[in-house]
Amino acid sequence: MCVRSPFLLLALVALAGPAAADPLPAHAQRVVDYAIDVRLDAENRSITGRERLTWSNPSNDTVGELWFHLYLNAFRNNRSTFFRESGGQLRGDWMPDEGWGWTTIRKMMLADGTDLTSRIRFEHPDDDNADDRTVIRVPLPRPVAPRASIALVIEWNAKLPRVFARTGYHRDYYMVGQWFPKVAVYEPAGTRGRTTGGWNCHQFHANSEFYADFGRFRVDITTPRRFVVGATGRRTGVRTNVDGTATHTYEQDDVHDFAWTADPNYVEVVARFSGTTDVTAGEYAATAALLGRSVDEVRLSDVDIRVLMQPGRRPQIERYVTAAKLGIKHFGLWYGRYPYRTLTVVDPAPGAVGSGGMEYPTLITAGSSALLNHWPFRRVLVPELVTVHEFGHQFWYGLVATNEFEEAWLDEGFTSYSSGAVMDLAYGPQTSILTFLGLRLGGEEFIRLQNSPRRIFDRVRQPAWTYSPGAYGFYVYEKPELALRTLEHLLGRETMARVLRTYHERWRFRHPSSDDFYAVAAEVSGRDLTWFWKQITEGTGVLDYEVASITSERAAAAAGVIDTTDGKTRLLGASNASRTEAGSGPYHSRVLIRRVGTVTFPVDIVLRYEGRGPERVTWDGQATWKELTRTGPHRLLSAHIDPEHGVTLEVSRVNSARRTDPSARVATTWSARWMFWVQNLLAGAGL
Repeated sequence: MCVRSPFLLLALVALAGPAAADPLPAHAQRVVDYAIDVRLDAENRSITGRERLTWSNPSNDTVGELWFHLYLNAFRNNRSTFFRESGGQLRGDWMPDEGWGWTTIRKMMLADGTDLTSRIRFEHPDDDNADDRTVIRVPLPRPVAPRASIALVIEWNAKLPRVFARTGYHRDYYMVGQWFPKVAVYEPAGTRGRTTGGWNCHQFHANSEFYADFGRFRVDITTPRRFVVGATGRRTGVRTNVDGTATHTYEQDDVHDFAWTADPNYVEVVARFSGTTDVTAGEYAATAALLGRSVDEVRLSDVDIRVLMQPGRRPQIERYVTAAKLGIKHFGLWYGRYPYRTLTVVDPAPGAVGSGGMEYPTLITAGSSALLNHWPFRRVLVPELVTVHEFGHQFWYGLVATNEFEEAWLDEGFTSYSSGAVMDLAYGPQTSILTFLGLRLGGEEFIRLQNSPRRIFDRVRQPAWTYSPGAYGFYVYEKPELALRTLEHLLGRETMARVLRTYHERWRFRHPSSDDFYAVAAEVSGRDLTWFWKQITEGTGVLDYEVASITSERAAAAAGVIDTTDGKTRLLGASNASRTEAGSGPYHSRVLIRRVGTVTFPVDIVLRYEGRGPERVTWDGQATWKELTRTGPHRLLSAHIDPEHGVTLEVSRVNSARRTDPSARVATTWSARWMFWVQNLLAGAGL
């Protein structure tokens, strides 16, 4: 609905304050409080840090030890678990020669001065790799009582790796992520299905990301004065120092991580997302109606956007800003307003592509190429897609803080589904990836290319480091997106929107599991979806139905022993039947539908006839086959399974339709034919 009346617009704007019964939580349970002072030595590619950590016991347990992540030790040598699993590469980017990085704790002590350094023990909870040094355990001289706190001071040095896997340096460019000793998550009983409380602290694996508790961060970053610095949160001060350096102070509450970047070549651009001018009154009204909420509940806040751009890609600045605003707008409308005041978008330096496409609270790294400055590459929507996707992680991972080690699909899959919806809405479902020299490619078509009948060896829900080689991306990104799109088709757009909104509101600033999402989906939809999750996320099967055969012929003329209306019996041969009778009888039509996959799912089958309207049949898909028979005056022309393409998990659409004419199958578009051959190439390559 387009609101044309200025009086109605003013009335809606006047309601811009938060609702009295806002279901979004105001802030997180602040388990951690970090005050960090870090100095960059640009000559030696290293950092020196000191942090004061206050950890608050979130449980009713008495806790006698602390566990920490030392993520940079994943790059310490080729014996770490990360290197053993990855072979020194990530997302096609290889470890540069002599690009090692590591962390060394110089001192760890309690706030009262009690030294804990000698108590540090390296652990390897996920494998038997004693050479891995990404996890430490620290027994305490005195346990932390239930709901009590402990304060520590940690001093450390770190050598940054050359960028190839998220973090490190390339020439004068620094992307510093997972860089400080970070306390693990102590999960109280009841969290994510735990029966007893305990530490959740996994090693840094090739196929895993991160998991941490919410809290406060105040970080002082000292770099040579020539560097432009960006970081998580708000910059609350900059101090110039007599030694030629500058100290940048950033602060942020209610986040569970902190990252920063520095580069003297950044072109800095600032913009602002306005909850008043970047969203129309009609969009607010439509969202409120879709979700069954008041306009106040879907009202968005203003956000300051800062883009740190590489000089050679200046023409793409507006593309980044537009994409960031799209993310803030639609994720905010659908799931709840973005609660932070800032968003920083980082364009990685050429040669540092490994740090691109990554998310940290209020700071994301995008990714592009100078080639996309020019026609015809401007409609290759890589900058937009990466920016929207990485911003989406502010909601799925940033605010709904799932355990990416154990259930990565709740982060990557939800973000892929949500960002795909944004891209389809903004750029069109057929062109949301690219329009290039006549070729058009949409997001759904692209992700369906990754599916294959051979995708039967892993589950969506399993620890990130346990997937078979090459399978992680499909089961964590593509299959969950296909599953959520299919679930939306099953439940309907309105119900699906309310499921996701309720889930986000209920679990914002918390740590849900897959079971928690399943419960919300069942509650909001009013349907038992156990059968769906058991097959799709907990099982290994594939979904595929085919039209195996189709015929439509005139019924044969009477032959054999026939009783007539006058009570007599006649013996008729086929040769005795009149041609008129044989040519004017009803059509007898048969369609054989087969389930060639192991997943059962309800499907619609549309039968199209000559001279009459189509017939729609819904089959529960439980049996291995179903035959449809029809007798009537109209010739059957074709049968098509799921003609609206709502069941996106369907492995192949090429076998989903047939005609009765000699061509056998329904004619496909060139796009569908291209997709079919690519699917077969991927399957043949074992992908």
